[in-house]
Amino acid sequence: MCRIAGFWDFNYKGEYDLENVLTLMRDSLKHGGPDDAGNYIKKELSLGLANRRLSILDLSPLGHQPMFDDKNEIIVVFNGEIYNFQEIKKELESLGYKFKSNSDTEVIIYAYKEWGLDCLSRFRGMFAIAIWDQRKEELILIRDRMGVKPLYYYFKDGLFMFASETRAFLEHPKFKKEISKEGLFLFFRYGYIFYPYSIWQNVYKLEPGSYLIVDKNGKIKKEKYWDLEQVYKKYFEIKDQKLDENELIENLEQILIESFKLRLVSDVPVGIFLSGGIDSSTVTALLQKNISQKLKTFTIGFYEDKYDESKWAKKIAEYLGTDHTEIFCSINEALEITPKLPEIYDEPFGDSSAIPTHLVSKIAREKVKVILSGDGGDEFFGGYDKYWVYRFILEKKFLFNEKFSPLFNLILKLKKEDPYRIEKFLKLIKLRSNLEKFSYISSCFLDDYRELVKNDFLFNKDINFILNNQKLNNLPPVMQWMLTDAKYYLPEDILTKVDRASMAVALETREPLLDHKILEFVAPLPLKYKFTKNSGKYILKKLLAKYIPRELFERPKHGFGIPQNEWLKKELKNLVEEILSEENVNKIGILNYRYVKEIKDSFYANKLKNHFKIWYLFIFQLWANKWLN
Repeated sequence: MCRIAGFWDFNYKGEYDLENVLTLMRDSLKHGGPDDAGNYIKKELSLGLANRRLSILDLSPLGHQPMFDDKNEIIVVFNGEIYNFQEIKKELESLGYKFKSNSDTEVIIYAYKEWGLDCLSRFRGMFAIAIWDQRKEELILIRDRMGVKPLYYYFKDGLFMFASETRAFLEHPKFKKEISKEGLFLFFRYGYIFYPYSIWQNVYKLEPGSYLIVDKNGKIKKEKYWDLEQVYKKYFEIKDQKLDENELIENLEQILIESFKLRLVSDVPVGIFLSGGIDSSTVTALLQKNISQKLKTFTIGFYEDKYDESKWAKKIAEYLGTDHTEIFCSINEALEITPKLPEIYDEPFGDSSAIPTHLVSKIAREKVKVILSGDGGDEFFGGYDKYWVYRFILEKKFLFNEKFSPLFNLILKLKKEDPYRIEKFLKLIKLRSNLEKFSYISSCFLDDYRELVKNDFLFNKDINFILNNQKLNNLPPVMQWMLTDAKYYLPEDILTKVDRASMAVALETREPLLDHKILEFVAPLPLKYKFTKNSGKYILKKLLAKYIPRELFERPKHGFGIPQNEWLKKELKNLVEEILSEENVNKIGILNYRYVKEIKDSFYANKLKNHFKIWYLFIFQLWANKWLN
């Protein structure tokens, strides 16, 4: 696990020192790679590649990056892990290749030499890779299938740059710090910025499952090597088949165990984030029951009961016999972490669960260097409430006055706990198109965006989640939602949250449920294997019941979040008032203070139903104070 950066300046005229600037870019990422650092400069082409290393595999100097092949023709910097590298290494050795290290980076080099970019079909892992091919004078960037590892690039006025985080670009003297209208719009609409956009103009995120080639003439070509939409198309092949449920569960079990075990490949200690939910419990149970060593598990709890699942995580840990660590997130920890969020997330990022994620990462890092999480289960097994609610709405399987209807019971719960969400659900019924419904349920600032942002920063078009393949419009609507979440929300919110929160303390996070072998098996399955009348994750729960008593996990879904509304109105109020002051907002000059004040006053008068608005405003101004001043 590492952080990477580099550039290729096609218009370089000696106006800055190549080595010095590359080092500045590299060391801005030191938090994610404290163990080692390295540069490669090709002066005649004004090209540089850099790496900050977090040593996980082959802890010796032989794992140093940038790494070269035996003829110095291929140079690689790499962030991530190729979990099946030993298997690929054996195949390459049988073809005559000799290895100096026991690192997966060296396997990438010779796999590329032997098979070219076709080697990507063999890799099982998470990765952001930069390859300099001296033979062709081409720079190649590659991002893993699901976008677990981040990879940004910048191209303007003949300067091409890449990096794991955008902060590296700000170290280059030619970088123009301009706000992207698209990125700004997306942040206030959804709370995160999805690819290809970023918060900066001319900075883009490489799409998951893609590679990008820059040639010696400064031409860029992008291609996909793996496409989740193609995986979902297999639904049409199997939807009318008679599938044996027991056989499906057995096959799923074998795929999960194999994929989970691969994530234990490491030369340093490995632990698991155990929330007490279905996904992390499945990862923990299948691993603990199939390996001999005692797993280290970590749970974060809250003192506020309605946000706390730690007691369930503790019971599951006790049942499985793990070495369990439990910590609680108090307002004091939140107050300490909140002002640091713009340092951890160098783009505006509105998911408040970043706070407990960072806290539990910090605690876990004291005992392990690698952690497994349960991310991806909701998107692929149907875990979010909105999926089965929407299915009920579409199939008209409910009555609002029928007290035994699961949807009716959910509405009663929301009416009491979260009236804003019930308002959204009820409006959802009236919207016509599937895309409209999805965009609405996921949005924060809608029609009032024009009031919020000053004219110079307005983006006048809409950006929707769009499925590229016409055939996918024939998928069941709920599957379209799941696919869209998996393509955008999962990599750009969930995985971004975990990656930055953990790498800020040099902790490597791995996502066992996102192995592409699992996704190719689960994603196309018909909805009856994902939903019951009450909830999602049907097939996963059936499997988990073989390992853990149902009473330990069969309960209403509990999201991972903080008491955001309560903390903003009490302990965080002074900080909110300071950050959203007239002087501060006007100094940055992007938002209209009049409307910011209107939202703020409405929130503190208990009139604002959508409390995400105040949080997004607060987070954006925090970020702007750090990166725009």
